[in-house]
Amino acid sequence: MRGLLIGRFQPFHRGHLEVVRKVRADRPTVPLLIGVGTADESYTWENPFTAGERIEMIERALAEAKVERTFLIPISDIQRHALWVNYLEALLPTFDRVYTNNPLTRLLFERSGYLVESPPLFDRARFEGVRIREQLAEGGPWKEAVPPAVATYLEEIGAPARLQVLKQVSGRAGRGLS
Repeated sequence: MRGLLIGRFQPFHRGHLEVVRKVRADRPTVPLLIGVGTADESYTWENPFTAGERIEMIERALAEAKVERTFLIPISDIQRHALWVNYLEALLPTFDRVYTNNPLTRLLFERSGYLVESPPLFDRARFEGVRIREQLAEGGPWKEAVPPAVATYLEEIGAPARLQVLKQVSGRAGRGLS
């Protein structure tokens, strides 16, 4: 069977990488599905990167870290919590457990009978998406928070300039363009 780790990965940072390593170490022979959530949203302050860009970040980071037996799958939002687990069951290969620290995700999967584990958070003060996005926008020390392969990729796609613009047009950090 497989495990499922779901996140937005905006951007994929060292904390995410440590979670993947921990899950892989706990079940080394079991493939891990990585669901890239909110795949239908990009170019907002909260979700600045496209699903393809996030998949590229994750692939590069996992290759650099030599983490294997992972499968990346974009997951669009359906805005219907009561149907979300059924949607994922139809979209994804079968899985027998879910890894999340999101209370709503936990509730929905447990209600559907799945084993849900909360992987440890790694240095949450440093490795938090919103903080990294702020640092990207403001020229802070963001490179320390992401794997080297992700830092290179973020520079390739002009992420600092993108985040500066998104922060300006959102009016303040944390508010999207809707």
